Amino acid sequence: MSEVIVPVILSGGMGTRLWPASRRTRPKQLLNLVDDRSLIRATVDRINAVSPGTTPIIVTNADHADAIERDLHGSGPDDPVLILEPVGRNTAPAVAVAALEIIAARGDSLMIVLPSDHTIANEAAFATAIGHAAQIARDGYLVTFGITASRAETGYGYIKVGEAISGAARNVAEFREKPDQDTASEYVASGDYLWNSGMYLFMASRYLEELQLHAPDIAAKTREAHAASTRSGTRISLDADAFSVCRSDSIDYAVMEATSSAAVVPTNPGWNDVGSWASLWEISDKDNDGNVAMGNIELADVTGSYIRGDHKLIAVVGLDDVVIVDTPDALLVTTRKSAQDVKTIVDRLQAENRPELS
Repeated sequence: MSEVIVPVILSGGMGTRLWPASRRTRPKQLLNLVDDRSLIRATVDRINAVSPGTTPIIVTNADHADAIERDLHGSGPDDPVLILEPVGRNTAPAVAVAALEIIAARGDSLMIVLPSDHTIANEAAFATAIGHAAQIARDGYLVTFGITASRAETGYGYIKVGEAISGAARNVAEFREKPDQDTASEYVASGDYLWNSGMYLFMASRYLEELQLHAPDIAAKTREAHAASTRSGTRISLDADAFSVCRSDSIDYAVMEATSSAAVVPTNPGWNDVGSWASLWEISDKDNDGNVAMGNIELADVTGSYIRGDHKLIAVVGLDDVVIVDTPDALLVTTRKSAQDVKTIVDRLQAENRPELS
């Protein structure tokens, strides 16, 4: 793609639904869960193939900076720029400080916002969707990528598509929260809804204009935090006083659901948000019984299961559709159906300040 698009990769959070492998000090985006690369390295490699030669911006926290720099060293001609948040404030402020940095350092540009922990199997289809999005983003639209819904999924938000804009791009008629099973089935049957991927493309200036219009408090605090930031090499440390009092909000709530300029490009690039062990089972290579077995594993009469452990022999007999993940200090046993609920255990461990989260 000849047009310069600055990649902004959001690398906050722990990935609670992938506990006990994902921890505070080693979150899921730094783990090799799919192949021999971490999820964040795969994300950088993917966008380098689409927009080569453009130095990515990674928005993360200071605790992960060393690990990210080690992981991404040599991923491009220049090491990524790291914007370090003193505290997590969700995606709307994170995207704002990245947009401010783009304009200050490079001039107004298209920016593509990507989570650090998603997988995409068909990079050519993704590149085509980016091309469609860039075309209308130049005209002032704030574009999100909607994934063709293959099933009635309750773990994703949905986008109702509106009228055509140009090429594949459509107006966003409505954003919908994660539905119950019956509602999700209605959405998919209608053909009018797409999964909300959490990926965006727009001009940096347009995002800041819409943020100022719909969330001026966030716009003000992020400007303060960026203006008073300190710099060392490729690291930009946001001012803690200003950023810490910034309101926490998502880009969808703060901007995309409020703006009249929201657009969506439908795409089906083999996307997965790797949001749970069940999601990881879906995209992993399986044996003839539908099992994913990683480590020293012995199975007998087991089907449709995900078993992972590197520390001891794990023997499983006569079970179907289970998830078993073994680490040195914690063992998770659940069903694929209940894999989204691992967060309830993590919340409890957090409340008890248990060391198994670190």
